[in-house]
Amino acid sequence: MSTDIPKSKTPAIKLADSDFANDRREHDLKSALLDYWNKIRAGELGALPAILGLVALIALFTALKPETFLSKGNVANLATQALPITILAMGLVFVLLLGEIDLSAGVASGVSAAVMAKLIVDSGQPWYVAVLSAVAVGLVIGTLIGWLVSVLRIPSFVVTLAFFLGLQGITLRLIGEGGTVPVRDDFIVALANKNMPIGLGWALAVLAAGGYAATQLLRWRRQRSLGLHAKPLAFVVAMSAVVAAALLISTYVLSLDRAPSPLITLGGVPWGVLVVGVLLIICTFVLGRTSYGRHIYAVGGNAEAARRAGINVARIRISVFMICSGLAAISGIIAASRLNSVDTAAGGGNTLLYAVGAAVIGGTSLFGGRGKARDALLGGLVIAMIENGLGLLGTKAYLTFLITGVVLLLAASIDAIARRRRTTAGR
Repeated sequence: MSTDIPKSKTPAIKLADSDFANDRREHDLKSALLDYWNKIRAGELGALPAILGLVALIALFTALKPETFLSKGNVANLATQALPITILAMGLVFVLLLGEIDLSAGVASGVSAAVMAKLIVDSGQPWYVAVLSAVAVGLVIGTLIGWLVSVLRIPSFVVTLAFFLGLQGITLRLIGEGGTVPVRDDFIVALANKNMPIGLGWALAVLAAGGYAATQLLRWRRQRSLGLHAKPLAFVVAMSAVVAAALLISTYVLSLDRAPSPLITLGGVPWGVLVVGVLLIICTFVLGRTSYGRHIYAVGGNAEAARRAGINVARIRISVFMICSGLAAISGIIAASRLNSVDTAAGGGNTLLYAVGAAVIGGTSLFGGRGKARDALLGGLVIAMIENGLGLLGTKAYLTFLITGVVLLLAASIDAIARRRRTTAGR
């Protein structure tokens, strides 16, 4: 009698994909494009609206002012014009990621710049003491705002509106009504008005392009070695080539001699562009490569779930307001450099509105949880391009305000519609 156990005739049950099974599937260029299209349909627009907006604006203003808009001098002016708004928007991205708002960021930049100017002019302090003091003022302002919002639970709209009013009073007290403090320090003035040597500009552009490509390729290789979902190599190479082309073409244009007289030479990448580039790299690394950045996204997505997961929500809230006001101080310093002075209106007017608009236009959600540091750069270029192009066309001031307001409203509408589609798609 045989003791063999008969094999079951029941076919093997195929288990459904679970956990990260989908992240281990093969991913070619076709499937990558299909995934991207599905994300767009589900409301994951990212920076696409801002990129399309930049392309449309360049085409429009080039057609209307072909001899002026893309001229060497105007491209350099456009880059400098976008510096303060871009840096301020970069700080606001951190706050907006939590679904909060900082209405005082603009005037905080003005107060910080006023402190820097007064220390240089009245106290004779060196530039580095004045700059560090200005940034420290920004950090203190952000700490106070964050504490009131996180500990006392006062809505950020109310707190920052109060600071918006109060900080303007501090600026008036420092400078005096109708007063202006000149900024003549060589280092400060050079930030927005001087250019780095052409050779240095090219070296940094090549280094940045190579660094971006190396980072993306190393990430692709690591994901492949772990058997995880990775973008196709062709897609990674194409993205690296696009970034490299943008950097090198911009460097080439800015390196051309744009002096109005043949007796002098004026060319090179403005030093302020380097400041924005360094800040962009730092902020991108913090948000995308650190546990602190992941905690920001977690709190912005669902604060209660983040708290139950052990994240100190109050500390995160305080820290993002500190970052916002600290970057606002740097924005104020760059603005003072560009104007060679600080007056009582520094950081006021439309500064905050343009910065918020830049962040939202770039792709940061007003509802929290979605956004990147690059959004500030893209949105800042859009805002600066609108203002610059309309100025070249001789558009009246009221039309400039109307058009900029419509663009901001359109960006907010796209954000709201995209959020609704994400909710419908269960993302």
